Amino acid sequence: MRALLAPRRAIPISLVVVPLTIIQDAYSRDPIAVPLALLLCGSFLLVGPSLWRALFPMDKPLASGAALRVLVYAGVGASLVLGIGRVLPDLVGAGTTFLTTKPSLAVCVALFWVGGWGLARDIELEEHLRRERARALALSREADHAQLLALRSHLDPHFLFNTLNAIAEWCREDGAVAEKAIVQLSSMLRTMMTGIQSTTWPLAKEIELVNALFAMHAIRDPSLFEVRLALPEPLPEVDVPPMILLPIAENAMKHGPLARHKGEVVLEVTIARDLVRVSLSNPGAYQGPREGGSGLAIVQKRLALAFPDPAKRASFDIAAEGPDRTQAVVVIPRS
Repeated sequence: MRALLAPRRAIPISLVVVPLTIIQDAYSRDPIAVPLALLLCGSFLLVGPSLWRALFPMDKPLASGAALRVLVYAGVGASLVLGIGRVLPDLVGAGTTFLTTKPSLAVCVALFWVGGWGLARDIELEEHLRRERARALALSREADHAQLLALRSHLDPHFLFNTLNAIAEWCREDGAVAEKAIVQLSSMLRTMMTGIQSTTWPLAKEIELVNALFAMHAIRDPSLFEVRLALPEPLPEVDVPPMILLPIAENAMKHGPLARHKGEVVLEVTIARDLVRVSLSNPGAYQGPREGGSGLAIVQKRLALAFPDPAKRASFDIAAEGPDRTQAVVVIPRS
């Protein structure tokens, strides 16, 4: 009703309903003529668009049974028009009116079919546009939040400060190592600044950033862990939200090697049909979600915003991998 009463629809509808009612009154002598015209128009406006939207929702694919639904729509429309235009006048003993003649009823049935479909699609498109604008606004706000998160959380300040302090010591003890650390830190920060300005980037770029994070941690203490990459050649060409894996990698390092759990950190990418699965496992038993932590929750939220299609939705899960390892898995659609 709100959609039909919107001026952009109410005015054109009035330009059709009012002349029809006037013509019905002018060319019909029966006192029920005008109420009959209003009933025909009102039933069309209330039933036609609603019935089409119920049978053919825009957000669901046109699956099997479409022909049957078309027949249902056509049958209900014809039955409603004929019921009001023929059966009802006979029941109340009314005479023939302009809109209840056979040619007029045929036109009314056609108007019901075409008009109901047109109004339904117009309303659906308007609602779809409203939802997309709301999602775009949410994505914009999420991008702003991601910028702050990238600078405040994704790159752990303690990690950055410790690395800079270590670089200062290496400058006195081993200039070559200090130079390597500065170059890697600069490369990582440059990549992050690029990601902040983008809404999506290739999965290869995301893995490059995660590798840079591993390299930075390895400079601080190379004996803490080893990294094993299990990546297909070539990597799948799929876009992801920037720095979507970075908080997962930070979490794996923080609760794995940096918590003195020595072992192998495994980053694996596999392809299954239309899905890309990225898993990151680290040594250390899974302790459940950390109270007050927001990084992993934001990963889920960003994936939901970036992949809203129910048929092609991304997912994120983190769980125990055996008694002494933790595994995080991100699944994203290829298209």
